[in-house]
Amino acid sequence: MKADPSGVLTGTHNLSGNQACAEGALSAGCRFLGVYPIAPALEVSERFLQRAKKASATFIQMEDEISALAAVIGASWTGKKSMTVTSGPGLSLMMEHLGLGIMLETPCVIVDVQRVGPGLGLPSQPSQADMMQARWGSHGDYELIALAPSSSQEMFDFTIKAFNFSERFRIPVAIMSDQYLAHLQEDVVIPHAEDIRLEPRRYFDGPKDSYLPFKRDEDMIPPMVDIGQGYKFHVTGLTHDDRGYPIMDEECQELNVHPLVKKIRDYTDEIIEVQEANTEDADVVIVSYGATSRAAFKAMEQARGLGLKVGSLKLVTVWPFPEERVAELADKVKAFVVPEMNLGQVVLEVERCSYGKANVFFIAHGEKGVENTDDILRAINQAVQVDNIKDGIIKFR
Repeated sequence: MKADPSGVLTGTHNLSGNQACAEGALSAGCRFLGVYPIAPALEVSERFLQRAKKASATFIQMEDEISALAAVIGASWTGKKSMTVTSGPGLSLMMEHLGLGIMLETPCVIVDVQRVGPGLGLPSQPSQADMMQARWGSHGDYELIALAPSSSQEMFDFTIKAFNFSERFRIPVAIMSDQYLAHLQEDVVIPHAEDIRLEPRRYFDGPKDSYLPFKRDEDMIPPMVDIGQGYKFHVTGLTHDDRGYPIMDEECQELNVHPLVKKIRDYTDEIIEVQEANTEDADVVIVSYGATSRAAFKAMEQARGLGLKVGSLKLVTVWPFPEERVAELADKVKAFVVPEMNLGQVVLEVERCSYGKANVFFIAHGEKGVENTDDILRAINQAVQVDNIKDGIIKFR
């Protein structure tokens, strides 16, 4: 392996999605990984541990996923870019600390390598059934950023993107992978460090005795300091003022909690990203994310070869959801086709944002293989034949 003096790889390497995630984290400056081992996410930890010494990074295995995310939050407050990696059962255990990380406005990254569930489920099969949990799994009002890679290269690139978002908005960011992508081997191009744009942590530069940990700048993002550097301040999961002291009234709730939502909603133009193909003249648009995008793009090309006007809308950021773009497309297309490796989650958002203007066909994809296009093509053929707008989602299996 060719690495620069910091221990970060450069050049082209054949990597699994999990390995690419670890390399992306190291290239992003991540120097703390706190985990509890779980399949099918194990190779992220193995790769990070293999490379940790040369990269001067810390790896710690905690007693469970609850403490793993707690360690990540703590490490972030000491100045370390920090990450954890898990799968469905572990993500469920992390939900309380996800809410704490949001309330403390702690930059960190959570990688969820999804598998079939619920319960312990089926670790050897891919799924996309944690998508709604990632958005709504913790309690209270909050916003979250979640990215959905579909290749080993995107696992590398999106991990860097996730760290940049986490630092820019002081927020935990989720990477929604899956078992298929975790073990997919592909060439990954790793740029030199000077060619990778990294979002620096925003640090307070005033007198130590005047630091307020939750005093917001104009863009609603408070600057941070590292614990242990001589600053005296308080952080709490309770509703708090700029000093971090608990205050139990509605005025403080508005001061504290409303910006947790606004700092994401007011910057969706900066955050939301989609990749479009052939939507200009499309009668049908396939909305996909993650590994299912591989089959969606193939199905679009096959349908185009048959003379059907089909486009593709791939969600890079699933949360926040690109509702404005879906609404714009709903004004001019006959139907959306939504393949997911679940029994219906993101399709609900597509239907909501269509406002009854376009049919929405749902496919529980992947039963014949993640990259199989037969089910998507059948739904496309049905979609172009239906003229009237149906009430609700048309399930197509």
